[in-house]
Amino acid sequence: MSTSQQLAAFNYRVPGPLTLAPVQATNFNAIAGNAYPVNTTSGAVTVTLPASPAAGNIVQITDYAGTWATNKITVNPNSGKINGSTINALVGNSRETVAFIYVDATQGWLAYSGFNTSTPSQDYTITYLLVAGGGGGGGGNAGGGGAGGLLASTFTTTPGTVYTTTVGAGGAGGTSSPQASGGVGSNSSITGQTSAVGGGKGGYGAGGAGGSGGGGGNTASAAGGAGTSGQGNTGGAGSSTAAGGSGGGGGASAVGSAGSGQTGGAGGAGTASSITGSSVTYAGGGGGGAGNNSGTKGNGGAGGGGAGGFGTTNTPNWIGTAGTVNTGGGGGGGGGQTSVGVGAGGAGGSGVVILSVPTASYSGTTTGSTAVFVGAIATTTLTVASVTSGTIAIGMVLSGTGVTTGTTITAGSGSSWTVTPSQTVTAGTSITGYSTVVTTSGSNTILTFTQSGSYTS
Repeated sequence: MSTSQQLAAFNYRVPGPLTLAPVQATNFNAIAGNAYPVNTTSGAVTVTLPASPAAGNIVQITDYAGTWATNKITVNPNSGKINGSTINALVGNSRETVAFIYVDATQGWLAYSGFNTSTPSQDYTITYLLVAGGGGGGGGNAGGGGAGGLLASTFTTTPGTVYTTTVGAGGAGGTSSPQASGGVGSNSSITGQTSAVGGGKGGYGAGGAGGSGGGGGNTASAAGGAGTSGQGNTGGAGSSTAAGGSGGGGGASAVGSAGSGQTGGAGGAGTASSITGSSVTYAGGGGGGAGNNSGTKGNGGAGGGGAGGFGTTNTPNWIGTAGTVNTGGGGGGGGGQTSVGVGAGGAGGSGVVILSVPTASYSGTTTGSTAVFVGAIATTTLTVASVTSGTIAIGMVLSGTGVTTGTTITAGSGSSWTVTPSQTVTAGTSITGYSTVVTTSGSNTILTFTQSGSYTS
């Protein structure tokens, strides 16, 4: 069926000749019934279609100077639709002419005629950051957990596609009795893209392979685990002294340091990203545990790596520090000596998935977990009086009257949770926890997934 027959079937009558408008060289609002020569010699131009069109309205645009292939035209539907989608369309053939006709509220404007024309493209590019869950530190004089694998790249999306995001959990810390290696972090992923690999386990013995490898520990010169190419680095080896300092987990930008004597190795440094508009470092390796009372713990790598435990008679110091949630940091290895006492390893930090979407193309359709509850915060302790809806979870970002922007749940369960930063929020406050946080940075909309969810382009 021809275009004219299709229009006739809808009782549309193609209007008479269009009115030639003056040449446009900057962004402008189009008026129905006009044909616009558009000059993009000096830069790209956005054409905004009429806000309240009637069926049969037409707007035509023409490449005035043959420069659209270099500086393209963005067609803004002005809160309406083009080809059934609310996002902008892009046209860009040299010497192109294309006419848009308004059909109805369902499909909006359709490209119905043209010369040297291409199909208006509504594809757009999404920038993303994937960080997998960090590996858990080993328990009892053991290596630090490897950071979760880190990937940063872009992909082109087509409107209507659902992209599922999976956020990897951190690996469990190894136990001190019996002494055991930590757990492996879980992968993070986006539909159609390479997965970020979970961090390797901190070793009570050899460290495990992962996005970044876990550090080796306990036995003399226990090897660090291998990292994944393009995502992380190798964990550090344990000291040449049996039951000496353990190796640090690898980080996204540096290998974990080896243990030396009774001193634990530092976790490898992570990688900074400004995808959210601010520089944040992710995927630091966990520090290795110290060997005895005179040993020094290995510090966690920048980017959420937890510090190793160190050997004193004060039992809490033997315990490795957990990696920071939503960073993929590796957990610190436990410290101490079997004859005196040893500590458990710290859990790996959960990963994160972040998408940066051009605001002009953002669909506004996301999914993720939400919890609404009544509670209070005293320094870093969140006490929940009642849950209105949803399930509270580690990694959620909180909002409510008096709640500091960016407040995040880092540990806990039931009615008692740990949050950062420290603050005071009065009892009886209604608080909402989000696993999908939407912010803006410049011309982009930022989607931060702290738990699994989805975005529909």
